[in-house]
Amino acid sequence: MVIQMVDRQPLNMAEALQRIGGDEDLLREIAGLCLEEYPKLLGEIRAAISARNAKDLEHAAHTLKGVVSNFAAETTRQVAFTLELIGRSGDLKDAGTALGELEKALRALHPELEKLARG
Repeated sequence: MVIQMVDRQPLNMAEALQRIGGDEDLLREIAGLCLEEYPKLLGEIRAAISARNAKDLEHAAHTLKGVVSNFAAETTRQVAFTLELIGRSGDLKDAGTALGELEKALRALHPELEKLARG
């Protein structure tokens, strides 16, 4: 169930702006909130995998998927969705691999969010 990451832009600025009606200030604010929130969610995902807690994994991955969707961050969204599905299935054998892909995607997304949050 683990997806192969495709080299893509970490986020799509034009699409992200369109999703919020072109309000650059609002997008900047959301980027700041995302920078605060995603490390917490990533920690929850790690803890759920470590504890073999499929329900918590599904919930945290679903929430993270929603957070990054604001930025049309498709690769990160896809990997978060994969983790959500892994949690939903209850079979966590691929969770560690998917977590590695999520961490890689977030490392690429993070500097883009920082630039966006700074304006």
